[in-house]
Amino acid sequence: MSAINEKAVNGTQLQRTHKKIYRHLMPLLIVAYIISFIDRTNIGMAKATMSVDIGLSATAFGFGAGLFFLTYAVLEIPSNLFLTRIGARRWIARIMITWGILSCGMAFVTGPTSFYVMRLLLGAAEAGLYPGIIYYLTLWFGREERAKATGLFLLGVCLANIIGAPLGGLLLSLDGMSGWHGWQWMFFIEGLPAVLLAFVVWRRLPDKPADARWLDSDDVQAINTVLAKEAEEARHTPSRFSLKTALTTRVFLLLVLIYFTHQFSVYGLSYFLPGIIGSWGQLTPLQIGLLTAIPWMAAAAGGILLPRFARTEQRSRSMLMVGYLVMATGMAIGAIAGHGVALLGFSLAAFMFFAMQSIIFNWLPSIMSGHMLAGSFGLLNCLGLCGGFLGPFILGAFEDRTGAATSGLWFAVALLIIGALVSLLIRTSSSPGAVSANQAHSEKV
Repeated sequence: MSAINEKAVNGTQLQRTHKKIYRHLMPLLIVAYIISFIDRTNIGMAKATMSVDIGLSATAFGFGAGLFFLTYAVLEIPSNLFLTRIGARRWIARIMITWGILSCGMAFVTGPTSFYVMRLLLGAAEAGLYPGIIYYLTLWFGREERAKATGLFLLGVCLANIIGAPLGGLLLSLDGMSGWHGWQWMFFIEGLPAVLLAFVVWRRLPDKPADARWLDSDDVQAINTVLAKEAEEARHTPSRFSLKTALTTRVFLLLVLIYFTHQFSVYGLSYFLPGIIGSWGQLTPLQIGLLTAIPWMAAAAGGILLPRFARTEQRSRSMLMVGYLVMATGMAIGAIAGHGVALLGFSLAAFMFFAMQSIIFNWLPSIMSGHMLAGSFGLLNCLGLCGGFLGPFILGAFEDRTGAATSGLWFAVALLIIGALVSLLIRTSSSPGAVSANQAHSEKV
């Protein structure tokens, strides 16, 4: 058989394998992430009534919303390293059970202190879910397909907001039933699916391709061949995690800065968009939820359509720069325009949210692998999510100071422009801080 025909056969086999993975694996991962994102951001829908009931200012609400990310970030790395040791099936199921129970427990907060404590515990429980799954995808897909797979996975965030906002509005309408506030019903009911789905994950999620009953030996061989070839071309080998190596890798530090600006904007908007829309007039919780879902529909479209084009480093870099400038433009429109145009501006920004996130995380496998890659995914998410903490806090502080719910958006605009400029500096092929196999093997945490 000629080399050309052999390549065509291998390509056909790989396409069949990818179809099986998308059909059997991705729906379960997407549903898990939908539930997680609903449970971490549903306080945005509860903000107006919950703040009155338990005595929260906008600053205190933003601070408490952001506290989730402190414990989430601190425990990212150990969580990801645990996943590599005991397997995705067990670890992701454990994460889901604990966060589901704590999400239900949010129904019982009685004041600022208990609100802060429960947000900290929720962050600790959910720590490692996102970077763990992103690392998990590197066991199944090569670089060219991984950006598409990550974009589809991040579709869960969009669907969570599309589903969660109207659902939250409906649950808030249960106010007064059995003596509970509407926000209490919302937290309790929305926390239950995580616990139930954890048992499905335990039974059906394979730890690696060789464990998947729905893949045959040719499928497993096709996956292993692609991953081995990429590791050889990248000139790195699976290695132990080293904090020093990660923090002295130039590309990694640039990705942290870019991801920080991204998370500031995403979570700032996630937590405060319902309040911004609620300030537009006399709207019911369901109407607010339906309008809140519109930008996330745009985010879903962007997450599906764009990541597949990020097949090379140069194209990924260009897409990041343009995407960040589009996000900044959309946020600026949302801050200054009238209601309808503002919603279009937020939708423009959201269109780029998760396409950009998948591109950012797709860079790391080009410079590291093994435990080093797993730990670095956790560290990147950990440091980047500091923006997830500061976004709601700063937007809340601006709202308290100015009385305008949109005033803090200008801070996000400035950060996104910085992110666009920094993205131009990323170079993996000749990076002086690239991770060598010998260096990564010799250092550990």
